[in-house]
Amino acid sequence: MDTVIVGAGQSGLALSYFLTERGIDHLLLERGRVAERWRSERWDSLRFQFPNAFVKLPGYQYDGDDASAFMHRDELVAWLDAYALRINAPVRCGVCVHKIARDHAGEWRVDTSAGDYAARNVVVATGPYQQPNIPAVGRRIPARVRQLPASLYTGPSQVGEGPILVVGSGASGGQIAEDLLRAGRDVTLAVGRHRRFPRRRAGRDIAYWLEELGTLDRTDPGDPTIPFAHLLSGIDGGQDLNLRDLQDRGLRLLGRLSDVTATRYQFADTLAHDLAVGDQIYAYVCALVDANINGTEAPPPVAVPPAPAQIDAERMSLDAFATVIWATGYHTDFSWVDSPAIAADGKPRHYRGVSEDPGLSFIGLPGLYKARSSFLWGAEEDAHYLAEHIASAKANTSTQ
Repeated sequence: MDTVIVGAGQSGLALSYFLTERGIDHLLLERGRVAERWRSERWDSLRFQFPNAFVKLPGYQYDGDDASAFMHRDELVAWLDAYALRINAPVRCGVCVHKIARDHAGEWRVDTSAGDYAARNVVVATGPYQQPNIPAVGRRIPARVRQLPASLYTGPSQVGEGPILVVGSGASGGQIAEDLLRAGRDVTLAVGRHRRFPRRRAGRDIAYWLEELGTLDRTDPGDPTIPFAHLLSGIDGGQDLNLRDLQDRGLRLLGRLSDVTATRYQFADTLAHDLAVGDQIYAYVCALVDANINGTEAPPPVAVPPAPAQIDAERMSLDAFATVIWATGYHTDFSWVDSPAIAADGKPRHYRGVSEDPGLSFIGLPGLYKARSSFLWGAEEDAHYLAEHIASAKANTSTQ
């Protein structure tokens, strides 16, 4: 076997397309089903955050009659299933990978629930959403309070009676809070760092503007115009999530959850700051689009001030919430990859997905190369680069 790809989500499938195009023998190993995280780790009402026009992978794109609409999660899963069939991806589902390591001959050995595989190349395409980041304070919340990460939230009916605290106001936290609010639930959102974007400007969705402005070609994750922790939704034809508007509809906003003591939740005095930064980024993105339309000079980059010291502004009893939903991000877990390319912090050392350990690569990580790498349609560029690298390495080996 030339190449084993671990994971059959959008990135693994995109790479399969290009490897097939180059005649490179390969196999995709998937722990569940194609696009498993989209199936089992997203809530029931979720819609893709960008218009159907941006549902595209190499060789195939949305071809329906409403490019401006927003696919429901189940429609996107069906689209990815159809893509896998269309490109004849050699996927083996229900196979768990336990370990990747080199054997005595120097080849990669992939230890799985279905036996071992030997390969010249291994590409890890398991994505960034592997382990939820649950803050240490979560361990001090009483057992009577139900806790779940955003990846296990399915909808309001799943959450029992009583008030709900959603911690984190990024893409998932904002949408989950709004989903619960629509169902008439008593919801509090502990607001943190986020980037508020306009859903549309001058009649066009923000995704078109991000492409036209070159934002998604940038490589600096600190650039405020890059949609990181962005408050956008595909519900009701697509909307931007203004936390102040949600507050007017009944959502309670608090600052960052700073501590949990033996008797109380403590929230920092950061709410005004984080809302102001979200507003500042929103205005900056609008100004960039307007300058592009008018042919005028772009505004200077926005300077995001640091958060203030976390002085406790609000304290609430441990009986204040029946459920806590953690929308506090994820971290990768590559403990099963035995390679010096995995740094002490657990992250892979790589350039554009190619690690320093020959034959080992990664794809589907946020900002793998450009900001576009974090989005479904960005998988094409990264997959093309990796396929070229694998083909070139094979050609060099065969001539030696």
